[in-house]
Amino acid sequence: MIAMGPRQGILNRRRFIAILAAAGSAGALPRASFGLAPGALTWNGIALGAEASLTLQHHDEAQARLAVEASVAEVQRLEKIFSLHRPDSALSRLNASGRLDEAPTDLRLLLAEALRLAARSDGAFDPTIQPLWALYARHFSTPGADPEGPSEDDLVAALRLVGWQGVTLEGAGIRLARPGMALTLNGIAQGYITDRVGDLLRSRGFEHVLVDMGEPLALGPAFDGAAWRVAIADPAEAGRVLDTVPLKQGAVATSSGQGCRFDAVGRFTHILDPKTGASARRFAAVTVIAERATDADGLSTALSVASPSKAPSLLGGRARAFIVPEGSSAGRWL
Repeated sequence: MIAMGPRQGILNRRRFIAILAAAGSAGALPRASFGLAPGALTWNGIALGAEASLTLQHHDEAQARLAVEASVAEVQRLEKIFSLHRPDSALSRLNASGRLDEAPTDLRLLLAEALRLAARSDGAFDPTIQPLWALYARHFSTPGADPEGPSEDDLVAALRLVGWQGVTLEGAGIRLARPGMALTLNGIAQGYITDRVGDLLRSRGFEHVLVDMGEPLALGPAFDGAAWRVAIADPAEAGRVLDTVPLKQGAVATSSGQGCRFDAVGRFTHILDPKTGASARRFAAVTVIAERATDADGLSTALSVASPSKAPSLLGGRARAFIVPEGSSAGRWL
C-alpha cells in the first residue's frame, strides 16, 4: 500500500489527502482511464480541475464498469453547472449577467447550502469571494507585479463586491445584488459532486466503494471488512504523513492555502478572508471528517478562515477537524 504524493505548483490544487486503499492504489492516469486491481475496478480522471478517482469492489466487473461510466457522466453533468473555466456553465452565465432566471436544481441546492454555511460561520465561508480571488489572480499574472500584492484601492474595490447577503435565491432564480459580484463554489462543490456520485452508486446497490471527486467518501468498508485508510499528508513536506484516518463510512476533506498560491513564495494564497481581503494564514491545513463530503469540504474551508472559537459550533458534535497551525510540522484533533 502506498500513499499518492501531493501535487505541487502555483495555481494548481494540491492534494493533501492520500488514499491508501485496501484494494491497492493507482497513480495519476490520463482522464477517464480504467484499471482493474484484484477484486476492484478503479477509475482515475479529473473533476473540476482536480485529480479524481473511484474504486469499486464488486463481484460483477460488467456492472462495475457500467456504474463507473454513469458516475463519470454525472461528474461531467455537474461540471457544466459549477465550472468557472467553462463560459457556458450555469455558474459562469450567472456571474456574467448577475442573474439566472432558470437555475439548475443542483446549483440552487448547493448555493443554498453555501449560504447557510456563510451565515453559520459569520461570513468566514463566503461564495461571493470570486471578485477578490480574480483580483489576486490578475495582479500576480501581470509581468512585474508588485510582490506586496494588489493596491489598497483595488483591494477595497474588490471587497465592495463581496458579501453573501447580496445573493438572492427566489424560486428557480438567482440574483446578485451589485454589478460585478460573482460566485465561486470551489470551496464546497467537489464535496457535493462526490456526494452525488456516492448517491448514484448507492442507488445501484454498491457497498464497497471509495469515491474521490476531490474529497474522499467511503460508502462502506472494503470487501474484507477493513476500513479504507486515508492519510493526512504534511502540507509542508511531500510524502510525510501526519495522521491516518480509518474510514468505513463518511468523508474527509482538506483545505490548505498551499494548494493554490498566487505568488512563488506562498505569501498570497486562495484561502482568503472575505472581511479583510488578506490570505488567511492561521492554519497551514485543516482537515474535516464528516458524514457527507459536502459538509467536510465546506467546513474545512470555513475553519481555515474562522476564529478558532467558532470551531465547536461549526463542527456541531457531528464532525471532527485536524488542524495544522501555520509554521508547524504537527497537527492536532479538535
